[in-house]
Amino acid sequence: MALVPSDPIGGGGGVIAELNMVGGGADIADVDVDVDADADYSPTLMTRMMRRVIVRASVVQASTVFYDTPATLDKAERLIAEAAANGSHLVVFPEAFIGGYPRGSDFGVAIGSRHPKGREDFRKYHASAIQVDPPQPPAPELQRLSAMAAKYKVYLVMGVVEKDGYTLYCTVLFFDSQGNYLGKHRKLMPTAMERVIWGFGDGSTIPVFHTPLAKIGALICWENRMPLLRTAIYAKGVEIYCAPTADARDTWHSSMTHIALEGGCFVLSANQFCTRKDYPPPPDYTFAGGVELHPDSVVCAGGSVIISPLGTVLAGPNYQGEALITADLDMGDIPRAKFDFDVVGHYSRPDVLSLIVKDHPATPVSFTSSSSTAPKN
Repeated sequence: MALVPSDPIGGGGGVIAELNMVGGGADIADVDVDVDADADYSPTLMTRMMRRVIVRASVVQASTVFYDTPATLDKAERLIAEAAANGSHLVVFPEAFIGGYPRGSDFGVAIGSRHPKGREDFRKYHASAIQVDPPQPPAPELQRLSAMAAKYKVYLVMGVVEKDGYTLYCTVLFFDSQGNYLGKHRKLMPTAMERVIWGFGDGSTIPVFHTPLAKIGALICWENRMPLLRTAIYAKGVEIYCAPTADARDTWHSSMTHIALEGGCFVLSANQFCTRKDYPPPPDYTFAGGVELHPDSVVCAGGSVIISPLGTVLAGPNYQGEALITADLDMGDIPRAKFDFDVVGHYSRPDVLSLIVKDHPATPVSFTSSSSTAPKN
């Protein structure tokens, strides 16, 4: 896939619109980058005002190796290596990339009944998920993701299926370019059948991380449609708003553009591109409806995209196949956009409308003898 240049925004640098997957071999023009991804400092408003800051970011559009977490981690490393070779400082992966998005599966669920095969499907899905905390030392999958971020010196935003005991969560993990695990966001509201397999996040995992690149946060798929949740992340100052998703419809692109304009932030949406053959063959994995698809049938068409705070599409959407979608983000576009609309600043009316966020952990059991909660299995 050829590089597609796009006009600079507000005096920003050139944009790299789309890159092939590993082996593409595309040449990339030099771009001035005025930020040290490994520096031990945090950018201030004065720093931003005094110099031009360009962050090169890539969103990954690729499929999980379903039911094979080690192979998925291997694939993730190849993609991170390519993004880093292309000069990216930040790499964002799709929703549930590690562990898999079980598209088309009903887990044998009907109202009032469960099928034994569905229970077995959940056992395998649980086995593919990764543990995030509190084990010490960290789980091997977490250690490997940390090592990837450090090896390739990138900030990493990774969609995973997290297991906490026997409950699964759709989660995004954040790592800095030195390999430090920064924290996580658990999906607050799974959609439709997702609620059968994933638990609900709470207000304690809605972070925005202040990094040398920018203030980085994430919401997952349709929780991006929740106005109050978006407002909470805007209030934390998000500048690079990551939106891992499983939605490849045209309407998703409209939502991403709206969020970029509303929040005055860069929006990086990463989705998987999957065909039937990216999932295990039947009867190991079946799609609901009883009709078996052709191996090359597209079951998720991607549509990954990067949008500026001024609502301009910088790269994507891509509906053609697996790809790296890359753009240079001129951080000066944020004050340019917020000049006339700052949703939690000069365009807010707290005397009329306000929001309270309950950001403490919601635990089902507490013990008076200690600060710990119920132990996990």
